[in-house]
Amino acid sequence: MTTEPTIRQKATLWLAIVFVLGAALGGVLGYAFAHRSYAAEPAVLSADARRAQRREKLTHDVGLSSVQQEQVAKILDQAQGEYQAVHKVTDPQIEAVRQKTRDKIRAVLTDDQKPKFEEFLRQLDEERKRNGH
Repeated sequence: MTTEPTIRQKATLWLAIVFVLGAALGGVLGYAFAHRSYAAEPAVLSADARRAQRREKLTHDVGLSSVQQEQVAKILDQAQGEYQAVHKVTDPQIEAVRQKTRDKIRAVLTDDQKPKFEEFLRQLDEERKRNGH
């Protein structure tokens, strides 16, 4: 005598299989989607694009008239020139401090740690370059 599963048992088995496969597929797709969206490189705007975006937000948030927009644009353009003049003086000083700090850190590292530190710096410098610093 064979013990053939009943239709109800077959349906229950299929339901369990579909549930497990659905949960597994949902987990895989959820993981893939979450890591794709979070791991994707953020769009890096140029300095000019960031300034334009901030001006547009200022115009919208404050409700500037067209005359005020022109006046504010002139003020911000003048300030940008002043910022650039300050950077011409301070950027070399900041770079000198950065290099001196890196040299001091290199001095306390072991020979095994130094290549890892150089790789860390390479990545850090790439990130700074991407962010326009």
